[in-house]
Amino acid sequence: MIDLRTNPDRYHHWTLKLGDQSAELILDVDEHETIGTGYQLKMNSYDLGVDIELADALERLRLSYPQITTVLVRSGKDRVFCAGANIGMLAGATHQHKVNFCKFTNETRLFMEGAPAHFIAVVEGTAAGGGYELALSCDTIVLVDDGSASVSLPEVALLAVLPGTGGLTRLTDKRHLRRDRADYFCTLEEGISGQRALNWQLVDHLVPRSGLDRLLDELVTSRKRTDPPPGPGITLNDIDRELTDDTIRYGHLQADIDRNNGVVAIEILGPTELPASSAELLAQGDASWLIATARELNDLLCHLRFNEATVGTLLIKSRGDLALAQRYCELLLQWSGEWIVDEGLALWQRTLARLDLTSRSIMSSIDGDSCFAGPLAELIFASDRSYFLDNGETGLVLNHLNFEAFPMMNGLSRLATRFWGHPEQLRALEPLINQPLDANAAQDKGLVTFTPDAYDWEDELRLALDGRNAFSPDALTAMEANLRFAGPESMATKIFGRLSAWQNWVFNRPNAVGPEGALQRYGTGLTTNFQRERI
Repeated sequence: MIDLRTNPDRYHHWTLKLGDQSAELILDVDEHETIGTGYQLKMNSYDLGVDIELADALERLRLSYPQITTVLVRSGKDRVFCAGANIGMLAGATHQHKVNFCKFTNETRLFMEGAPAHFIAVVEGTAAGGGYELALSCDTIVLVDDGSASVSLPEVALLAVLPGTGGLTRLTDKRHLRRDRADYFCTLEEGISGQRALNWQLVDHLVPRSGLDRLLDELVTSRKRTDPPPGPGITLNDIDRELTDDTIRYGHLQADIDRNNGVVAIEILGPTELPASSAELLAQGDASWLIATARELNDLLCHLRFNEATVGTLLIKSRGDLALAQRYCELLLQWSGEWIVDEGLALWQRTLARLDLTSRSIMSSIDGDSCFAGPLAELIFASDRSYFLDNGETGLVLNHLNFEAFPMMNGLSRLATRFWGHPEQLRALEPLINQPLDANAAQDKGLVTFTPDAYDWEDELRLALDGRNAFSPDALTAMEANLRFAGPESMATKIFGRLSAWQNWVFNRPNAVGPEGALQRYGTGLTTNFQRERI
């Protein structure tokens, strides 16, 4: 089983060094500490285990050390920044693991780009493939001009695959590299170094080794705050969970797995008390409902992704006091601008984004015991279908948070995405804000899919779940990914839409993973035999 919970005391590959307002994230991979078998992590290459630590460090930088304004990302090894995803791991992994590995690393790179701190990649030596993509995810790239440092994306030339963590998109959309130059760069094995790397906007600064410390001091100093920094941060303790064969239990949610029907029922508890002030919310730390529930849901989604491949449908329910949940959200709005509130909502945004990207059907169930308000209401709007029991009871309430606090990767709220092309329907929701809604009201405004009465309720849900289980999981995954992101494209939707789809296809092709494919023959001295058809 893959466990995505960790903390700095258990890191094998990353070191987080903290200064006054700056920090260093140092990658020094232990080549023998792998999450799989049959490969070693040479040349600062990474597998999922390395990225789990990076994701954990990024979350701690935001919640435990909010005073940090600059993070230097650098290597602990001589003459190599990072060699990217480990080739032996890619060659030996199942298709499912490769896809989920790429998805997780892409999420982590986007979380880095969404962080308030400024990330500076310090490239001393070679940054190849995913190593350069890690640098591309930073805000600034510094390349040491010592004759050995270079950047490259050699996946097409060497491995018959694509740069898997957004490298192609970031070259054109983030760094605005010309298409013809990007084409040339992405077909080079050796990459580009020195002045050409700077001239082509592949890096932001080119500096001799003798001038590196002074340049980094200048960059860090320019980002220092003159106003009081936010904080103090909160301690992120290990997430407690209890696993049995068919149940995953956390403090604020529980998942019950029905393996025969491929369904996991997820019940999330709403808040049970109101913090008296933002200071009290801060004092609650990671035990606050806002922080704890988001962390637990995020861990559950990752656990299901990597360890429960055949559970195809998530059935989401909530339980709690709807009025209290609504009041909790009003307090969050009232205290917006306080760093702990803003970071708590941002944590929910990242968790909801992971839900949007899950390759499982998402259904939600609403009844009189539900408390879908604020971030919990987003679970309904993230669902592929929703069912609201029509018995006159309320279970859903809209809040201003639902219009502004949790944008999807397309830059729109889930409500705006839901009513894409119909802005009048979005405006018609405003009078309903803070009004508890029953099934008829929610159906009238297009907020739910179906509203069975008590007589049909159990049969309607059962038929929906049984029907889902009868379809091809592959077709459902593709259909849901296409339907969930209406509206404009962003760099993130391009990465998860275009890049992931093409990479998943490449991962199934014999030119990459066949017995004579590039991934299998890389490093063996044998020549790859490509099938020459273009499909």
